[in-house]
Amino acid sequence: MHSRRDSALAPTLFSKRRRLTSQVSASRQTSWWPATPLVTPMWLPSDRSGCHARSLLSVAFFIGRLDQKLTTSQGSRSAWDRAEVMAPPPVLPLASSTPILHGEFGSYPAHGPRFALTLTVQALHIQRLRPKPEARPRNGLVPLAEVSGCGTLQSRSSSDTAAYFCVYTYPRCRRGGRCRAIRTFRADGAATYEENRAEAQRWATALMCLLRGVPLSGEQEITPELLPRRPRLLILVNPFGGRGLAWQRCMDHVVPMISEAGLSFNLIQTERQNHARELVQGLNLSEWEGIVTVSGDGLLYEVLNGLLDRPDWKDAVRMPIGVLPCGSGNALAGAVNHHGGFEPAVGVDLLLNCSLLLCRGGSKPLDLLSVTLASGSRCFSFLSVAWGFLSDVDIHSERFRALGSARFTLGAVLGLATLHTYRGRLSYLPATTEPALPIPGHSLPRAKSELVLAPAPPPAVTHSPLHRSVSDLPLPLPQPALASPGSPEPLPGLSLNGGGPELTGDWGGAGDAPLSPDPLLPSPLNSPKTAQLSPISEAPPEMPASSGSAPPTSNTPKVSAWGPSDHLLPPLGSPLPPDWVTIEGEFVLMLAILPSHLGADLVAAPHARFDDGLVHLCWVRGGISRAALLRILLAMEHGNHFSLGCPHLSYAAARAFRLEPLTPRGVLTVDGELVEYGPMQAQVHPSLATLLTGPAGQKP
Repeated sequence: MHSRRDSALAPTLFSKRRRLTSQVSASRQTSWWPATPLVTPMWLPSDRSGCHARSLLSVAFFIGRLDQKLTTSQGSRSAWDRAEVMAPPPVLPLASSTPILHGEFGSYPAHGPRFALTLTVQALHIQRLRPKPEARPRNGLVPLAEVSGCGTLQSRSSSDTAAYFCVYTYPRCRRGGRCRAIRTFRADGAATYEENRAEAQRWATALMCLLRGVPLSGEQEITPELLPRRPRLLILVNPFGGRGLAWQRCMDHVVPMISEAGLSFNLIQTERQNHARELVQGLNLSEWEGIVTVSGDGLLYEVLNGLLDRPDWKDAVRMPIGVLPCGSGNALAGAVNHHGGFEPAVGVDLLLNCSLLLCRGGSKPLDLLSVTLASGSRCFSFLSVAWGFLSDVDIHSERFRALGSARFTLGAVLGLATLHTYRGRLSYLPATTEPALPIPGHSLPRAKSELVLAPAPPPAVTHSPLHRSVSDLPLPLPQPALASPGSPEPLPGLSLNGGGPELTGDWGGAGDAPLSPDPLLPSPLNSPKTAQLSPISEAPPEMPASSGSAPPTSNTPKVSAWGPSDHLLPPLGSPLPPDWVTIEGEFVLMLAILPSHLGADLVAAPHARFDDGLVHLCWVRGGISRAALLRILLAMEHGNHFSLGCPHLSYAAARAFRLEPLTPRGVLTVDGELVEYGPMQAQVHPSLATLLTGPAGQKP
């Protein structure tokens, strides 16, 4: 029984809360409180009831406020399964601040503080109860956007009837980057271990369901059967990506995080150029739910063109693809990071952001660009086609690859010092939708005879002996021994590959028994293994030779002989239809881009979407000064270069375009890869591929 003072306190505080809510609603016409009432608290035994009552009311006070802030930075909807199998995830029925679960938990070690936990669709709210209740909790909000996974554990001591669950998070540190943190909680409200285990399992299941996009309500029974099947990912790593740090960063950051998320994976190092293309050409696609590249944009270019260079390309191109940035450019990863609602980031921070989004699941249709080269051969682009200044910088800075992304800065400085102009002819088929200006109040510059248009806003595996690979089998990866003080046994991990998360920050205490994964609960180490997958074949399937295609050279990527037809393009060299717009003159650069980002921190088309069905054309005419071009490049970092009002900068949204260089020498690139120089044309194929993006974030 709780005290009379506490019994009288609860209705008084609730009435004050209602009066405050009505006053705030009247003054601001918005409310901090949830649209639906909070769940009725179930009072605990008398020795905890008073503290629990006050904490629950305090939790109720700040949940709505913090969730409102959280909604502006990250969405909560996701889905993992293949696009052709699973429909889009349903919209979560609860308000973002409506509690799904609420309870009181201890910590590890047992004599640590006690907490009141409240789980909503947006976050886990934590309030300390003992030794001193907190009116305004510090670090009391754990957004689900920063959570990679959740695990359950049990004590090795037979006398300990408590069960445990831990949450793996990646919050922002004081320096601005992400750091790894683990929150461990002790379920000890019942007298028997079985009851406490069921409670820990219920919370862990609810958290994983929300992370995977499974809708929950406060009244439904939460059981492990609600969790979707673990997706199987093929992860390709280019160890030479960027400054040669891709493999190390993958093992340091990617593998631990996806292991915490419980994803099944097979990880393979690529060994040469076009190795990834050959792998996916011989892949049995039915055994995978996604292909993820850990490198720059070049490795994903190989994967996409390999999928489209198969006889079954119509099915192959539906395979969801993802990118984890470990290269120099990382343009698509920058667009994924922006789509997820995160702040702009580079380096390890961008890698962690994209890894978090991958763990959450969710996909978007992705437009592709079919590029026909002068020889008649075709390749497919997910990023950009560049000519002039940008392609010169991209290719000529290759000799500075050891500098990482800084090579582009150095290349741009050298390019500005020797600024060139190129004569050419640009023709395009205008889009049919009215433009959405990237910056309110600013119109896009228009060239003569140009119709400027833009979009509306909108697992065991059998490995080939030729590959060095890692899978989700418990392989002996190098990991430090983790042990509680006073315990001779190391603390086992809760993730894949036998290398679990470091728990030293939340574990320990002399005299406390160490914890181990609960064998009765589903976890990466306890999940039953799926059937063996077939070996990955080195040899691509036999395909008829494409007529007129030039054999690839060391400087020219392989081209696709399959894929969709370009119904909007007449044969290269033939006259264009009358509804095309043609511009001829001196150009400093021409860029045709599909997503918003040209680099991790370069926003070339801020209004672009992954599936808007448009190619965004930007070009700079000759006669621009070096200072003006530099201002455009600097403003592109924030995506406001169109607001400069530069008369030499122009833009158009198109469905197809043709570029005819009239200068005998120059550089053409497709997704940063050098292609043959000469006339070329391209057409957008809307929503042809599927991109693993994670849930969409809420833009302010």
